Amino acid sequence: MREPPYLPFLSGPASLAPGLKPIPPEQLIAPDTEADLWLPEKRQIMRTRRDDVFVSNLPDAPLEEAAALVTRHLPPSEEIWPSALEAAAARVSDDLCLLQRGEDGLWRLEAASLVAPTFWRLADKAGQPLGGLHDPVPGANPGLVSRIARMFDALRPGQVLERFNWTVQAGPARFTPSAAPLKALAAATSDADALDVLHLRVERQTISKLPESGLLLFTIRIAVDPLRAALSSPQRIEAFRAAWAGTDPALADYKGWPAYDPLVHAALASLS
Repeated sequence: MREPPYLPFLSGPASLAPGLKPIPPEQLIAPDTEADLWLPEKRQIMRTRRDDVFVSNLPDAPLEEAAALVTRHLPPSEEIWPSALEAAAARVSDDLCLLQRGEDGLWRLEAASLVAPTFWRLADKAGQPLGGLHDPVPGANPGLVSRIARMFDALRPGQVLERFNWTVQAGPARFTPSAAPLKALAAATSDADALDVLHLRVERQTISKLPESGLLLFTIRIAVDPLRAALSSPQRIEAFRAAWAGTDPALADYKGWPAYDPLVHAALASLS
């Protein structure tokens, strides 16, 4: 097992707060830890299930602008894809989404190559207003949506913001528009097998603003690793235990954690 590239639970419980932090612009696309594990499958899905993983309501120019920004650190490629955004997405493990601000002030998802969705379908989100990086937890922190919108408005070209989101799932799948198959696998897993079935799923997300079009580029890189690999020391075990237990119940419920809670406790008990 490899060393997981990201361990955000070490920073504490999952949170409703955006947690966006500025990073150097050259780190928009980080060194690709997932390329060997994910790119071949990602590219196959892009070819065979295009209607499920690509959408665009935009002209070619902003797609080309985003693609140039994403691939500027890569050597030229002669491979042909139907759009510039797909050509860029085929070369990095990150999914690429473009948000446009409408006259009503709302930011909407208008183009995306999204192959590793964390339990949502691109067809359900395309063209719809996005108040935040994910839908807010129902009934929780009603000011969050407007705060993130103001943050998006104020972002200047050349600035890059980064955040991490994490959860657990059953099995290593990355193309997961629905959580139902993973929850079914969890329900069929015995406590004795919990540590072998549970995986840590981490999203590395970045937000930046394109200088010419003014659109927001939202990148999402998914890393999936066995929970056993993430909990390789007593310090990590205790940090994960505290983060899991300390997450707000409304957020935990929204993330679907009740389906995994018995297995997580069994896994932690087996490491004690």
